[in-house]
Amino acid sequence: MSSVRPLFVVAGIGNGSGTGAATARLFAKSGYRVALISRGPEYLNKLATEISQAGGEAAAFPLNDYTTPSIKSAFAALKSHWPSSPLRVAVFNAGYGVWKPFLDITEDEVRESIDTNILAAFAFSREALLEFTKLELETANEGGVAGNARKRGTLIFTGATASIRGNVLTSAFSASKFGIRALSQSLAKEFAKQNIHVAHSIIDGGIITDRTKSHHNNPSWEADQDVRLDPNSIAKSYLHLVEQDSSAWTWEIDLRPAHEKW
Repeated sequence: MSSVRPLFVVAGIGNGSGTGAATARLFAKSGYRVALISRGPEYLNKLATEISQAGGEAAAFPLNDYTTPSIKSAFAALKSHWPSSPLRVAVFNAGYGVWKPFLDITEDEVRESIDTNILAAFAFSREALLEFTKLELETANEGGVAGNARKRGTLIFTGATASIRGNVLTSAFSASKFGIRALSQSLAKEFAKQNIHVAHSIIDGGIITDRTKSHHNNPSWEADQDVRLDPNSIAKSYLHLVEQDSSAWTWEIDLRPAHEKW
């Protein structure tokens, strides 16, 4: 394979059945080297092996936690692993959710929510943007999908319904998701003049994953694409964001199944 190929990095792949993993698979098929950052080395290594066996290139960079030093170390490792590949796409998909009545939420849960959903997003964004700002505009001969889009890189954040609306059990989760949305908007405005595209995606509905299949235990729900989001379809929307040229950029998209009440 060519020594010069664009690099895609995603933080947060869970057990490999959700949005982060689906996006990694799609970008690998689209010509990117894929760096996987997440807690849980077992799932990371399994996904990296799967992508490589399917003809792509992927490497796992497991974290003990989502602290700033851990994220900096992961970026240093992925740059050392692929020194000739320019980082062109970064997706922050990590998250921590707590759904409880306000008076039942513990200080540790609030801290974990802030650390994972806000502080980690800041650290991830900083490392990605430091790389983007070093680059010239992407060219078609790199092999990515944004060769004619006049951009240095694309940074995408995965949000949720709680990013724009609080609810009775989402005080801690919404507070941190609001924070990510505000961060993404601020970065979009600050870095657009450097042809760096920052986008935020509101996932407004349930995604079909191993966890939600177990939770619903309902084959009809699984089979009905009108009532749940498919992570592969979310990944296609992320790819479209990267393909957008500088004359018509999206900052925020909201994705929901056809029959979702909103």
